[in-house]
Amino acid sequence: MSKKKEGNILIIEDDEELASSLAKMLKSEGYDVDIAPNGMEALSRSKKSLYHLAIIDIRLPDANGTDLLSGLRETVPPMRKIILTGYPDLDNAVKAVNLGADMYLIKPIEPEGLLKVVNDQLKKREDEVKYSQDKVEEFIKTRTAEVEREKGAIKERR
Repeated sequence: MSKKKEGNILIIEDDEELASSLAKMLKSEGYDVDIAPNGMEALSRSKKSLYHLAIIDIRLPDANGTDLLSGLRETVPPMRKIILTGYPDLDNAVKAVNLGADMYLIKPIEPEGLLKVVNDQLKKREDEVKYSQDKVEEFIKTRTAEVEREKGAIKERR
């Protein structure tokens, strides 16, 4: 088993065999993985747990995977979302991207290819978090300097 990696992954897939296979592969790479067999379960899990990435089947028994994108978008930290489909369709691809999918992959996908996409998406998420932290730090430093100048100006007026 690989060293533990940073990344909680939610697989939203109704094909038990595929979901189990994906989970096993990702767990062997050191990721924490949960499986939701339908849209309702996925939304429920995403409200209870923090996921860094979701792999979403486009055809689920109770939902279209693209319909889940906006519900999953509300989770914190920001979640990367990969749509996985065996039924490629230009309209669905465009809709998925417009609703926040970060990738649109077509089944069957080679395990190495999917693993590369997962690693790349988690790296992008990590970079986004780092960028946000840097911006917050920059804001705090700037604001602290402004407050100090304001205090100095007030003291000079007295």
